[in-house]
Amino acid sequence: MRRSISLKSTNVTWHESKITKQDRQTLKSHKSPVIWFTGLSGSGKSTLSVELEKALHEKEIHTYRLDGDNVRQGLNNNLGFSPEDRVENIRRIGEVAKLMNDAGILTLTAFISPYREDRQKARELLGDGEFIEVYTKCSLETCEERDPKGLYEKARKGDIKGFTGIDAPYEEPDAPEIVVGTDQHTLKDSVDKIISYLKQRNHI
Repeated sequence: MRRSISLKSTNVTWHESKITKQDRQTLKSHKSPVIWFTGLSGSGKSTLSVELEKALHEKEIHTYRLDGDNVRQGLNNNLGFSPEDRVENIRRIGEVAKLMNDAGILTLTAFISPYREDRQKARELLGDGEFIEVYTKCSLETCEERDPKGLYEKARKGDIKGFTGIDAPYEEPDAPEIVVGTDQHTLKDSVDKIISYLKQRNHI
């Protein structure tokens, strides 16, 4: 059963700034969508996001990358991998991504984010055209063969419980903006595909 999060703070009011998101985007000469990578562990989310960020930086695009393992070392270090904690993990990332979006920074997030409902909430939080879902599609067999962290092996042995793709579900996106077959295409081709999408829609 999923845990519902309620606002515990009281007597709080949003304080508006005199500088808008559009002002910040104009200053940077590019838009600030959130590119949301989702896929199984080992499907290439982090690898692709790192290379994409590098390519965008070379084009003088102001970016920031939020990676699952990195965020769990700080902001989300009090969360485990239960269904409830996974929901809260993605809720927090959605809120951080929204702040980055408002700051005029093109943000890349690399999280398994296994539940459609949670990804949809992040999409709704950001608004039309601001959320770009990139599905790093890769067969479970290939992800297990890669197993860069040795997690699948541990999950198969029973050392890790609730591991996505083994004994916990991954809900594939219904209609992602971009699908990247990371077991079929080169890293460069995958980066080029995303950059082409961003250009076509005048994000950069």
